Amino acid sequence: MPESDSALRHFKAWFWRPPRPHGDTIIDRRVSPLELLYDLVYVAVISQAGHQLAAHVSLTGVADFAVVISVTWLAWINGSLYLELHGRPDGRTRSYVFVQMGILAVLAVFAGDAGEGSGAQFAITYAVFLAVTTWLWYTVRRQDAIERPEFLPDTGRYVVAMAVTVAVMTASAFLPARTRIAVWAVMVVGWALLLALMGRARIGLGGGLTPTESLVERFGTFTIIVLGEVVFGVVVGLSAGAHDLKTISTGMIALTVGFGFWWLYFDLVGGRLPKRDGRALANWILSHLPVALSIAAAGAGMVSLLANAHAERTPAATAWLLSGAVAIGLLALILTMRALTDAERLAVAYRPIEIAMAAGAVVSVGIGFTRPAPWLLALLLVLVLGLVWAVAVRGFLLAGGWVVEEAAVR
Repeated sequence: MPESDSALRHFKAWFWRPPRPHGDTIIDRRVSPLELLYDLVYVAVISQAGHQLAAHVSLTGVADFAVVISVTWLAWINGSLYLELHGRPDGRTRSYVFVQMGILAVLAVFAGDAGEGSGAQFAITYAVFLAVTTWLWYTVRRQDAIERPEFLPDTGRYVVAMAVTVAVMTASAFLPARTRIAVWAVMVVGWALLLALMGRARIGLGGGLTPTESLVERFGTFTIIVLGEVVFGVVVGLSAGAHDLKTISTGMIALTVGFGFWWLYFDLVGGRLPKRDGRALANWILSHLPVALSIAAAGAGMVSLLANAHAERTPAATAWLLSGAVAIGLLALILTMRALTDAERLAVAYRPIEIAMAAGAVVSVGIGFTRPAPWLLALLLVLVLGLVWAVAVRGFLLAGGWVVEEAAVR
């Protein structure tokens, strides 16, 4: 019937629309339930990797964890930026996102031992995920050839980089475990350099990526995901340890380390737009990797901390893991803050905060060196984070009042 044919044509036109071309930015868009569900799948991948580090706190374990989390973060960046820039509320976008989520669920299965026994399976699964993502970015390039040809050089290089990464990950599956991890680490560094170069390109990030509240919210959501690992680490540590007053008290103090990260990130960075120029955008994006990595590492360290709650001194590996995580997180936040528009508008507030964060990083390393009792180590790290936040409060008050931005409240 004519009416049913018309309805079918309308459905097909809605269900399988082409991606939004570059420049078609929706300034007032909100993060969709589909994007939130997509982000939650990464919880499984990060949790599996964190579980392995919690069970084997060592230099090798930290290195493996850092590399696995970094390549996972790269997968999230590519998927998230595609949805932010080119996704639509249609069937095509939903279908591809669900395909990606299915692959990520398989990836989580192999993430726990990706540094050793399941590294080959992790590499192949990751390559499949990137192959799907590469196709999505290639469809954007085809769209740009029609509507925004000035973006073709940049999108061309990006698609080539994606394809090369697929090939590298596939080839790494056939390498020895230590060599494989080294290849992944080089790949992460290569992507960091690529994003930095795109931030300095004539069009690049500055022309193709407009800072929006939804973009800021996506990065905030991922930060919440890794903060959840701190809660998870404390719960696992308390569940496996003795249920006495000392262990539980140590766990509650350790949990406050995660709260300290939350206060600093969402008061100083979360809900605040980065600058529009490409260099600042690249720095803003890249600085979120060590922030996420440090928080996730702290979560993994909580298990070992609570397992030794009755020790007179914290084991060296655990002390360095937690104190190093706080130090790296504070230093990375300095880079993130410098990329914000508020860094210039509220310079009188942010400059003292940067000094306090740098000093806090040094003190945190000193705490790890002295290796106090687990409860005291956690308490001292909480004090470091709390003092940095106190400097922030003072700075904002002197700058004209402690104003809570509407975006930050959300």
